[in-house]
Amino acid sequence: MAQAVNDETLLQFIQQVFLTFDLTQRDARICAENLVLADLRGIPSHGVARLKRYVDGMKNGTILPQARPRVIQDHPCTAAVDGCAGLGQIVGHFAGQLAIDKASTSGVGVVTVRNSNHYGIAGYYSQMMLEAGLLGISMTNSAPLVVPTFGSEMIIGTNPISLTAPAKRNKPFFLDMATSVVPRGKLEVYDRLGKTMPEGWAVDEQGRVTGDAANVLKNMVARAGGGILPLGGAGESLSGYKGYGMAVLVDVLCGVLSGGAYADLVDSKGPQGEHQPANVAHFFMALKIENFVDRDTFCDKMDDLIDRLKNSARAKDEPRIYIHGEKEQERYEKHKREGVPLDDKTVQMLQAIGRERGVKVPF
Repeated sequence: MAQAVNDETLLQFIQQVFLTFDLTQRDARICAENLVLADLRGIPSHGVARLKRYVDGMKNGTILPQARPRVIQDHPCTAAVDGCAGLGQIVGHFAGQLAIDKASTSGVGVVTVRNSNHYGIAGYYSQMMLEAGLLGISMTNSAPLVVPTFGSEMIIGTNPISLTAPAKRNKPFFLDMATSVVPRGKLEVYDRLGKTMPEGWAVDEQGRVTGDAANVLKNMVARAGGGILPLGGAGESLSGYKGYGMAVLVDVLCGVLSGGAYADLVDSKGPQGEHQPANVAHFFMALKIENFVDRDTFCDKMDDLIDRLKNSARAKDEPRIYIHGEKEQERYEKHKREGVPLDDKTVQMLQAIGRERGVKVPF
């Protein structure tokens, strides 16, 4: 049974929880906005249900809430940042803004980050670039959750990619996707609801396709084999190797180019199971459209591209063709009006965190 919570009420509660770890008001707000935005856009796998992950990380030392990102290389169009094991949202916001500043002056801003933590939805940062009038790209690697094509061991992350581009008449193009069939959070949603996963999302310890979310998650925690499949699914018939290749592309730009971690080196557990900073790596690129083509021409052409796609012939009984980000924007507007839907387990978890941290739960 889900209940709807006003987004600003939810945001203020999450912000107050982060403030108990002595964050500044600004940093706590960034972290809270990142999580609530995911729920507003209909991505509960990366929303406030993930709060416990960050609270636990700050308590066990894998996330250092007082750490501040540090620029280790700085050039007119590029920079490299050390996240210093801080909160990924704070590190990501810093690096994303740095890319925006460089693109605004030089036309291009490319920033790599190493030694960070999970930064929430990739689209939060590409949206920053969109709001600054730029074309935005954001990507991150993550802890190993995905098996490579023909594999049965988690070795790469879900490694999401986001790209935003403005239009005039239409909603902006807003791609935000994992390079796996689904993110881990989707499995957690199915586990919380006691539902069977669609076939083709994940494999068990033998590398066999399974619908048992609880078993896959248990194996993930125990490192007992199995995991999520790359985009495309198992084997080669549905081109799972392409999703596998895209995940490796993200690792090259995020982990290798930054001098940070990649593949199974991104991990908050040490060899003996001890807690350690996860060493997540990110990549941000902002492009000033006017350095390539005048803005009106770009936006007119984006409208034309979107119109051509949306007005193309539909499959039988399908009422509509969507553009990336369109469904999420409609959910955002609905949830702003009606409240953010939270399932019972998420509400109970938030209430438990509120009691533990001494923060009043307003729902």
